[in-house]
Parts: sequence; C-alpha cells; structure tokens
Amino acid sequence: MILTGPENKKRLGTDIKIEPYSEDFLNPNSYNLRLHNELVVYTNPPLDMKQPNPTEKIIIDDNGYLLEPGRLYLGRTLEYTETYNLVPMLEGRSSIGRLGMFVHVTAGFGDVGFCGFWTLEISTIHPIRIYPGVGICQIFYHTIEGAIKEYDSGKYQKNKGIQPSLLYREFQK
Repeated sequence: MILTGPENKKRLGTDIKIEPYSEDFLNPNSYNLRLHNELVVYTNPPLDMKQPNPTEKIIIDDNGYLLEPGRLYLGRTLEYTETYNLVPMLEGRSSIGRLGMFVHVTAGFGDVGFCGFWTLEISTIHPIRIYPGVGICQIFYHTIEGAIKEYDSGKYQKNKGIQPSLLYREFQK
C-alpha cells in the first residue's frame, strides 16, 4: 500500500526524514522534491561500465539552464531523505512530464534504509529551460511485509551530492 500525505507527515522523524521539509510540498499521497542547482554530465563518450567515466559539473543559475535532447544530465534533489520500514519511490511530477522531461531512466525505486540525496537521471525530448528549486519529482512510500534488511551498499548510501554510476566497482570484486 502507498502511504497517504497525512501518514507521510505523521511518520516524519521516525520512518521518514526529509530535510528541508515544508508542508507546502505535501500532496495527498506523496511529497514534492525540488531540483538542486547542480547538474553533472559525462564528458567522454562512449561510456565504459568497467571504468569510472569522467564528468563535469554545471551550475544552474537564476536564469535557468537549457537542456538538450539526446543528452543525459545527472541532477539531484535539494532535499536529503532517510527512509526506514518503508520502500521509497520516486516519480516525475506530471507537470514536468507534460513538458517532455523525464527525471529518471530506471532508478525510481529506492531501498528500505536509503539515506541521501536522490540522483536524478534527467533527459528530455525537447529543448527545455530548467530552474533550480523547481518541484521536479515526488517521493512516495510503500509499506512492506516480512523481515527487513536495510540498504547498506557502500556505493550510494549517505551520498553528499550527485552520484555518477559506480557500476565499475562491481567488476572489481
């Protein structure tokens, strides 16, 4: 089952942590997360799964930044989240989708115990100007059944910012 907005609010400080939090972003069954002012792009295609791929940082100023189709932009949420005893999930807001912008390619599914900023895998079908602080996606929570083993991966847990792919670490085992 998906938690309602009031239940999300009730569980703040126990099963759910969102910082900063504002009731203005609480929805009937989700919470809107905002776009930070940083993006990361890969700089040296083709990308190699077995290697760290070089990136560069882009800062989105108050005039916005123009995203181009055919390019992957890694962004992140302004909000830091922690989730316990629930499964967090992330989806783009319908208003964003109606502009032809996607906020994740495959990583909308979170793990019980995830703590950190959400890295967004942003792509677009049209050129579109984006702005920092816009409500770009929504987080919602599923209840779970059974024994819980919390997420404890060293790859993305408790990240400090945008995380490019760390898949290459799996090849080093």
